[in-house]
Formats: sequence, C-alpha cells, structure tokens
Amino acid sequence: MTAPGSRIQRYFSGLSRNTYLLALSSLFSDISTEMLYPVLPVYLTQMLHATGGVIGLIDGFAQATQNIVQGFSGTFSDRLQRRKSVALAGYFLAAIAKPLMGFSTVWQGVFGARLLDRLGAGIRSAPRDALIASSVERKDRGRAFGLEGFGDNAGAFLGPLLAVSLLYVLHIGMRPIFYLAIIPGLLAFFMVLLVKEHPTATKAASKISFGLGQFPKSYWRYLLVTALFGIGNSSNAFLILRTREIGIPLETTILIYAAFNLVAALISYPAGTFSDSWGRKTILLAAFVIFLIVYLGFALTQNVLLIGALFVFYGLYQGIFRAVGKALALDFVPDHLRASGVGWYSTTVGLLQLLASIVAGTLWDRLGHVAVFYYGAVFATVGSIALLLLIPGEPDRSDRATQSAPK
Repeated sequence: MTAPGSRIQRYFSGLSRNTYLLALSSLFSDISTEMLYPVLPVYLTQMLHATGGVIGLIDGFAQATQNIVQGFSGTFSDRLQRRKSVALAGYFLAAIAKPLMGFSTVWQGVFGARLLDRLGAGIRSAPRDALIASSVERKDRGRAFGLEGFGDNAGAFLGPLLAVSLLYVLHIGMRPIFYLAIIPGLLAFFMVLLVKEHPTATKAASKISFGLGQFPKSYWRYLLVTALFGIGNSSNAFLILRTREIGIPLETTILIYAAFNLVAALISYPAGTFSDSWGRKTILLAAFVIFLIVYLGFALTQNVLLIGALFVFYGLYQGIFRAVGKALALDFVPDHLRASGVGWYSTTVGLLQLLASIVAGTLWDRLGHVAVFYYGAVFATVGSIALLLLIPGEPDRSDRATQSAPK
C-alpha cells in the first residue's frame, strides 16, 4: 500500500523551485490587484465624482493596454533572450501603480495610474509564462501552468475578501487600501527576484529572425481556434449583471463571485496535471463544453439557485482555460519563441474578449439580456468544432523545435 506522503510527492513531481516561486508571484500580484476590485468604482464615483462613462473609459483602455502589450513584451523578451529582467520590470510597475491611484485627487490621475498598472501586467505576463515553461520538462508543463493558475485564481479569491475585511472589520478608509496594495505587489516582485533563469539552448539572438513567420502553421491554427471561441467570450461582468437581475442580493453575488474564483483556483492544478496525461486538447475541449453549458443555462433559466450554481460551476472553465490554454500554445512553438508565442496567444484572448464584450453590450441593450448568452453559446460551439477539426491530439513534433529540459 502506497503511503499518503508518497502519493502527494508523486502528484507534485516534476515541479521545480521556480514554479513554486512563480505561482507565489501570481498569488501576491492578484491579491494586490483584486483587493482593489470592490473599492475602485466606489472610490471613483464617491470620492472623485467620476461618472459611469469615465469608469468604462478607464477600464476599457486599461484592459486594452494590457492585452496589446503582452505580444510585444513577449517578442522583446525573446529578442533579448531574457525573461526574468523583463518580468521584474512589469511586476515593479504594477506594484507602484497601486498607491498612485490612492494619491490621486482627480479621476485623470487614477486613469494614468491604472494604465501604468495594466502596462506592468502586460509586460510581465509573457516572460513569466516563458520562465514557467523553461523551468520544467515538457511532460510536466500542464501541471506547472496549473500551479501558476492556482496562485492567480486564489489571489482573485482572497483579494476582494481582504478588501472587505479592511473596510468593514478594521474600518480602514478607501485611500489606505490603495497604499496597502503595494505590499503584496512588492512580495510578487521579490518572488520573481528569487527565480533562477535557465538560458535557452539556441543561437545568438542577433542571428535569429523574430518575424511572425517564424511561428509554425499549427500555432496559427491554434490562434484561429482561440479567436473563434473568444469572439463569444465576453466579460464576466455580464454574468454578474444577470445574477443581480434575477434578484440575488449584492452581498450574495459577491460571495458567489468569490466562490467562482475559489473553484477556478482548486481546479487549475488538477486540470494541468490531467492535460499532461490525457492530452491538452481533451481537457481544453472540456472547458469549452463547460462554458457552453453555463451560457445556455444563463439564457434559459431565471432560477436563483440554478444561476448561482452555474456561476460557481463556471469556475471550472476559468481554471482549466487559463492553465491548459497557455500550455497548449507553448507546445506549438520552439524554445527561443516561448515568450512571444504565449504573448501573442494572450493578446488574442484579450482583444477578442474586448470585442466580444462590445458586441455583448450592444446585444444587452438592444436585443435583450439573454441574447448575450445565446451569442456566447453559439461561438462556444463553433470554437469546439474548430478545436476538434484543426488541432491534432498532440502537437506535431516535426512542426516545432525540440523542447529542451530545464537545467
């Protein structure tokens, strides 16, 4: 009979010190970001007298900045063949941006600081993901991204709870929360500082062409699948609005949202591990099907308990998609293009979600609220079919460079 300790050790086998440090960096950075989630809109409207349109402007530009920067940051990191230094710059910018929001006395100051925050988030993401990929064997890549996804989603769960505790238990004002948010942000920076970067075994960067033509056809097919699915993957804000619309109280909605993030955190590592064993395509398809079920459920029912359960169930999609989607993207690119490969994948996800959210907003206002969820369900179906038809069970090893093991 196998001892429990041996089973646990085997479950976490293949991970390195770097993967734990990078998972912790995601945990702390997301706590820093998400502890401002329930505070920022109230701070802007009540203390800085901003309008709803201003809030939409700030959030839209901030998210677009993060999405666009990721691809360029990844390419820049690959040109330098340096991941850690670029990631550190992003973590530092994001950390110092948080208190700058609190120091602002006009909404324009918050706008600038929020852009700086998302600029930092965009800069750090691709090189961090490349560091994760280079820190494990290819056969363990799914569990490595699953562990990072656990850290990220756990931070999204803990951050709002921490903010609510500071506001309503310790009775700390809103401005000090922005100042305190720098602490987990700097902890994330120091976690990355402890990471040991493994040099990529490839030619000198000056001899490598980094044009988009360097990516294999299988990678572009995967981006096409991602785009077809993503055009229906609008902001989670519409799930929150639908939950409120059917009569669920605000405090209950916040708890449901926290439970959604908790489920996403708990599924991330098992999903990554299963993708290493069962194939990433199979697990990613399961995520698409979960998305389809949830969006159809939100369109077809107004039952309070069922909507709450579906929202929490949606956390399975969130955790699986984040971990397995990135790992699969990296399976299609050679070592020296890891950062740009995952960067342009993340840019595709982000920009298509922005487009989907614009379309969903129009549908919400003009055709009815359920139209948003039928729209998402249609493209979840299209994306699932495209995944089955365009993506092989395992990436074609002849279509990309041999993956090197960490040293």
